[in-house]
Amino acid sequence: MDEEYDVIILGTGLTECMLSGILAVEGKKVLHIDRNDFYGGECASVNLTQLYQRFRNGAEPPKELGRDRDYLIDLIPKFLMTGEGLIKVLVYTNVVRYLEFSAIATSMVYNGGKIYKVPSTSGEATMSPLVGMLQKFKARSFFEFLQKWQQGEITATQKSDLDNKPMSELYDQYSLNEDTQEFIGHAMALYLDEKYKKQPARATCERVIMYASSAARALEDNRSSPYIYPQYGLGDLPQAFARLSAVYAGTFMLDTPVDEIVRDDKGVFVGVRSGEQTARAKQVIGDPSYFRNDVRKTDRVIRAICILRSPIPKADADSAQIILPQRQIGREHDIYVTCLSSQQKICPQGFYVASISTIAETSGDPKEEIAAGLKLLGPIEQIFVSVSDVYEPVNDGTADNVFISRSYDATSHFETVYEDVKDMYRRITGKELVLQKRPEAAGDATA
Repeated sequence: MDEEYDVIILGTGLTECMLSGILAVEGKKVLHIDRNDFYGGECASVNLTQLYQRFRNGAEPPKELGRDRDYLIDLIPKFLMTGEGLIKVLVYTNVVRYLEFSAIATSMVYNGGKIYKVPSTSGEATMSPLVGMLQKFKARSFFEFLQKWQQGEITATQKSDLDNKPMSELYDQYSLNEDTQEFIGHAMALYLDEKYKKQPARATCERVIMYASSAARALEDNRSSPYIYPQYGLGDLPQAFARLSAVYAGTFMLDTPVDEIVRDDKGVFVGVRSGEQTARAKQVIGDPSYFRNDVRKTDRVIRAICILRSPIPKADADSAQIILPQRQIGREHDIYVTCLSSQQKICPQGFYVASISTIAETSGDPKEEIAAGLKLLGPIEQIFVSVSDVYEPVNDGTADNVFISRSYDATSHFETVYEDVKDMYRRITGKELVLQKRPEAAGDATA
């Protein structure tokens, strides 16, 4: 460990492992350390015993739940959308070859006390009961505008308007009512609150286009939703990027305590000390747990893991995502519900793992805050509830060479993780992340 590196990375969460792989491919000498004896950090997938150790003080799991090794339960529930940035990184780095994916059977949205399938195309959207009869023509005009934009058929002035006009004004321009806005903003653009309406319209339009293109690709592949999921759990994602880093000579040290972040007299990063050994580097990257004095709390996320013996009633599928828009349940933030089964190889046959996540809005009982989501699940065999703080770095890292990732949020997909990776890469290297095919490394063919 007493060596000089280009970069030291602390923690093996997805953000850290993506950067580890990308930087190693670019020829950086990388040392990657984790205090845990497993990969994934807060986004690990755990077996039943590990789940009970974390939530039930090490109590023995009930035997009727089946074999411990048949469970790989995500601590942070998320799905991948086939058109999102993380998929592009997986493909361009060829990390995708280390993984197997399973289609998520359905994507649904809660409206008026019932759950409905989220349409897969703009045509389906205008026929959906989620869009009122009088709104269908107006919604069709909006989607036609997005289609023209996607095909490069709108004027420079129209493009400029999207950067200067808030999304609320674009909705008004097409006379879209609150129900249609909710469907577009929450079921398609996947915003978890209403703040996006005050932001420039371009970001929302890009999100809707990403959803529509992902859904279209799903239809081509005979899938009924735009979401996919890695077999054996999300914990395989950071491990796959760690494998890429190792192929390009990245050094990994798990179960290694980090005793000190060493800085010079100006506060600039110098190295990392573990016991009597110190590794030196020009830069350090890490998750917030390694830099408690350099981050600030922005939110709290409620997450619940539920083991079921039957799929979610009314969803009519062995895997699903259900979005509960905030307006429908009297909250400021949406609630996300996911359900997986043995088809995804994360639990034994006859069992299902449902997860619920949202932003905490009170200091009261977290179960009360997610009650609307729990109600959809039917009988629950076991439930594990947590409330986690969400952190972001105080500084951008360019002054002290300390680059800290953001905590994982309550959103249902990985686009915010990808945005964080791009932002950190730009600050670390001084250039934009350009996705391109990676060169073959020695021994890569057999890695």
